[in-house]
Amino acid sequence: MLETSARLLRMLSLMQTRPDWTGPELAERLGVSGRTIRYDIERLRGLGYPVHARRGVVGGYRLGAGKALPPLLLDDEEAVSVVVGLRIAAGSVVDGMDEAMLRALTKLDQVLPSRLHRRVKALQKYTVPVRGTGPKVDMDVMTVLAGACRDHEQLRFRYSAHDGSQTSRTVEPYRLVHRMGRWYLVAWDVKREDWRTFRMDRISPRPPHGPRFTPRELPGDGDVAAFVAQGVTSVRGQYRARVIVRAPAKVIAERVPATFGDVEPLDDDTCVFETAGNSIESLAVYIGLLDADFEVTEPPELVAYLRVLAKRYGSATPPEQ
Repeated sequence: MLETSARLLRMLSLMQTRPDWTGPELAERLGVSGRTIRYDIERLRGLGYPVHARRGVVGGYRLGAGKALPPLLLDDEEAVSVVVGLRIAAGSVVDGMDEAMLRALTKLDQVLPSRLHRRVKALQKYTVPVRGTGPKVDMDVMTVLAGACRDHEQLRFRYSAHDGSQTSRTVEPYRLVHRMGRWYLVAWDVKREDWRTFRMDRISPRPPHGPRFTPRELPGDGDVAAFVAQGVTSVRGQYRARVIVRAPAKVIAERVPATFGDVEPLDDDTCVFETAGNSIESLAVYIGLLDADFEVTEPPELVAYLRVLAKRYGSATPPEQ
């Protein structure tokens, strides 16, 4: 009986690694006959696992989705990766996710073998996660948006601009993108007949969803991450700057309003500040708010203007006694 139970668990593990298995493949991997495989499949079904069968030359077995989540059988590397990933992701910029992660971690800790606990603790001790510095996104909102993207359904929502004004939008949602501590929705704006990028923390969905649509092709080469990066910076102005700041990302994010630019950590003591504006003078103002040592290499107009400011400020103060 113990041998049979172990074989069933191994069969479940195999069937979770890829969608389809033939009977002979399972028999070879498990070292049993085809008759035993058919018997074990029936035992799994009797235990409530939805194992689907296809007849014919290319027939086989597939583990389907049931009413309840079946046990996930992970090997050592998979188990360690999941636990470490959950611990690093805790403190994310999605409201409500921390609690779910902690529940999952608690369950995994209860069943993790002692040999894996040592590996997890070592990775945790010597891994330093950088927590998100951006605004929180409601998990329910994220679920609604992701479902609309998946089902290709038009979405209606109220959108709050940076100045507090609100507009009603009807869009064809395409993708959710995380960039520099913020979540964005990339969608086709039906009324404006153009692609738009929306901050997800400013979206308030208004159900019900609209009709289904046929997804359009994203402009350019289809790189949605590049599209968001270009859109986020272009809306703030024609001049863009990338500044290396000698200070932690969390410190800089607290000093500079989110509407002025994006902050991304490089290491514990250095970050990148990306900003844009309609004039070189406005960029200089944004950088001045950093209140930390920095290095600017582009655009050349900004580099030249900062040199002018340095001379101006230097001549405005009396020499040290």
